[in-house]
Amino acid sequence: MLTAIHPKLPMRDKKATRNFYSDKLGFQDFGNADYDGYLMMQKESIQIHFFEFKTLDPKENYGQVYIRTNDIDNFYQTVLDNKTSIHPNGQLEIKPWGQKEFSVLDPDNNLLTFGQSI
Repeated sequence: MLTAIHPKLPMRDKKATRNFYSDKLGFQDFGNADYDGYLMMQKESIQIHFFEFKTLDPKENYGQVYIRTNDIDNFYQTVLDNKTSIHPNGQLEIKPWGQKEFSVLDPDNNLLTFGQSI
């Protein structure tokens, strides 16, 4: 019966979050409404929701999302072309658990890991 999951991550600044996800990762606003303190972004069938947390200390934020893709190499190149910083420990590589992955941090230190089964 379950059909989808939409993680909710903290954000300090809605504009900065929107710009990062749209300019660096290719997401778009989801829906027509602009809710105060809340943001919904979508790329293809993936949605990520954000709630305002103005006093968030990014150094103490452990928000994480794992996003599967079926074209990791092209998406990684797009992210690089958009001048997105790759996490220092998150370069594109094949992991022992059979996934090809890379990771980025958003402006609030939410860790986004993108992976594809190999």
